[in-house]
Amino acid sequence: MFRSRIALLLVVSLPLSACAVGPNYAPPAPAALGVPATYSTPAPAGEPADIGSWWTNFNDPELSAIVERARAGNLDIAQAVSRLRQAHESLIQSRAELLPSVSGSAGYNRALFDNFGARDNLSLGANVSYQADLFGGVRRGIEASRATYQASGFNLAMVQTSIAAEAARNYIIVRQAQANLAIARNSLGIQDDNLEITGFRVKAGLVSSLDVEQSRQQRAQTAATIPSLEQNYQSAVNRLGVLTGQAPGALKAELEATAPIPRGPDSLAVGIPADALRQRPDVRAAERQLAAATAQIGVAKAQLYPALNITGNIGTAAASIGGLGSIVTGSLFAGLTQLIFDGGRTRSRVRAQEDAAEGALANYKQVVLTGLEDVENALTALQAAKDRQAQFAIALDASNNAAILSRSQYRAGLTDITTLNTNESALLSAQNGLSNARADQAQALVQLYLALGGGWDSSSVPQAPAAQPHRE
Repeated sequence: MFRSRIALLLVVSLPLSACAVGPNYAPPAPAALGVPATYSTPAPAGEPADIGSWWTNFNDPELSAIVERARAGNLDIAQAVSRLRQAHESLIQSRAELLPSVSGSAGYNRALFDNFGARDNLSLGANVSYQADLFGGVRRGIEASRATYQASGFNLAMVQTSIAAEAARNYIIVRQAQANLAIARNSLGIQDDNLEITGFRVKAGLVSSLDVEQSRQQRAQTAATIPSLEQNYQSAVNRLGVLTGQAPGALKAELEATAPIPRGPDSLAVGIPADALRQRPDVRAAERQLAAATAQIGVAKAQLYPALNITGNIGTAAASIGGLGSIVTGSLFAGLTQLIFDGGRTRSRVRAQEDAAEGALANYKQVVLTGLEDVENALTALQAAKDRQAQFAIALDASNNAAILSRSQYRAGLTDITTLNTNESALLSAQNGLSNARADQAQALVQLYLALGGGWDSSSVPQAPAAQPHRE
């Protein structure tokens, strides 16, 4: 009988839970966010390619292996996974608020009497409490928790894409430093030969010692660039070790062998701005944060309306286990509570949540516009690097011919040391320029992949992976 009464109250209260106060969330239209139909920067036409594993497009097995290791072992990613699990647990806790809370109790005592001896007393009981979600405050809380959980999933994807891009960038720096070191050391060898020839010509009385000093100066300036290049190389190697969750020098032996600067595709179709926004995890996280902030308005508003609380208990007591259940007692209570006066505190919370939703909308717009800016800047950087590379290739060809002629003419006494040093400097500059332009093109391509939101599966919302069992 007692159970049927509780069930009856629950059934009666459920239809009352049909309404939910607060605004119903709808994502803002792209036009309201200031999203243009096309990019202002020229971009290759066509459907955007699948860039979920964009690092494989560089056709560099070492680069792909390092990025994959970073995605598997990076500690920033591990922290993001933990935050996603926490958000999932918060969602579970929010859902549990829709259900009754039931607790049980059991007791035993033994009383001693002088005339009657010992007497046992056993008891069993259960308590139930339930708050009907009359105006949807709990459901709005679940809605907010679900959106927060989804935002945490997109934040995890954002960390994954950022780590993949950072690993690729530092790998490119490693190969760029190796290329520039090879150029500098090769130039040093040529300048050593020039210095030796200058010494012979001074001894022969063909030129003054000024030629020797100028040659020494030229060599020293080239040699001075090597420590900086070695520093850049070592810093990038150390960074790659940490990015993969290892000690700074863990990849030093692996990367010691020189390899060319990776080169990806010459062009990349980017589609329309709306494509990039759907792909970018930071944009989708900001949209989910806006949804959560909107749902919190309903959570706050529900506190202004009546609350129906149902509590009940049931119990039995006997002198022996066999007697339990012979006499069962229970009680049931249902009551409504309504806020009358709190000095405006609850209404202030509602306004605060509305302000928070406005701020979340502004943040969403900002993330959208920043994402479009990233794509535009990456497109510009990629084209600029390609143009610079083409011009440096011409400059390298010309300066190499000029340097060869100058060396031959200086040895024959047909030109002076200043002309030789000028052409040698121009050759070194063109070599470094071409090497740096190639690295810049690779870096710009990484920048574009990241700006387009590549590096994760955008077809689904990331879910919390199963947690590892904790050791006691």
